[in-house]
Amino acid sequence: MRYRPFGASGAAISTLTLSLGVDCLDRGVSAANDLIFTALEAGINSYRLETADPVLAEVVGQALVNVDRKLLNVSLELGAGDGRKGSARDFSAEGMTGAIDRCLHVSGLGWIDVALLEEPGEDELPQSSLNALKALRATERVRYLGVSGETEVMDAYVSTGAFDVLATPFHVNIDWRVRSRLRAAREQDMAILAYDYFPSALDTDKKAATVHQPKKGLFGFGSGPRGRAKDDPLAGAGTFAFLHRTPHWTAEAICLAHAMTDPAISSVLVRATEPERLNVLAAVPERDMPPGLSAQIEMARVAA
Repeated sequence: MRYRPFGASGAAISTLTLSLGVDCLDRGVSAANDLIFTALEAGINSYRLETADPVLAEVVGQALVNVDRKLLNVSLELGAGDGRKGSARDFSAEGMTGAIDRCLHVSGLGWIDVALLEEPGEDELPQSSLNALKALRATERVRYLGVSGETEVMDAYVSTGAFDVLATPFHVNIDWRVRSRLRAAREQDMAILAYDYFPSALDTDKKAATVHQPKKGLFGFGSGPRGRAKDDPLAGAGTFAFLHRTPHWTAEAICLAHAMTDPAISSVLVRATEPERLNVLAAVPERDMPPGLSAQIEMARVAA
């Protein structure tokens, strides 16, 4: 595992963050503990609770109890409900403060490193809620405030200077608006967490081979990559087809490695419900991308 500074805090965070939802409890508490122990053995010191579900918080807290708390980075997703059926979005001061208090009480973690607001709308986050979170930060029950999302309203939240952390999608075909938002966040000394590093639009060879592919060639005739035979060496040129055709690499591993090459990103959020899958993902930070692969990614990205 490799580590990077977490924004301006000076703390070190693993380049992978294990994202934990209520689904990791489906196979029982023992299996959830095994998953977290596997993460610790792999050197992962960063964890995100996807909901404020108290059972999830208790299991995570018990699994991490023997680790020096100062060496861990634990984020809590707020505003999107507690993970239980029928729970509603809630960015009220009372709702978020109550969620944090419950998680701290049952988990024994002592504090939450990042209170991460799940894509609040333009009118969903009242000033009273922000003031309540700032009060929790002042008492160090919460160390940092963060905002997560991909809509344009994120630009406004970044520009306020009220947040310490930005969680954002980041992948090989990310929109230029997101790249601009990343630069703005770094100028604000915000730490950046990346998620959705392997979007569904690229998860199969067929999908990846049609990204940026023109429907028609020059003057409307069917020239260009679409007209090439499947066995043509240049079939899929200008697309992301190479993600599924690189020897000894899976498309997901390439996308994960690419996300970690951006120095602005402190950590990439990964999901796994079984130790075997987590071990595969945890091996990626130690691998060097094949020569020329970064250039292929950039050429495919600007092909449109």
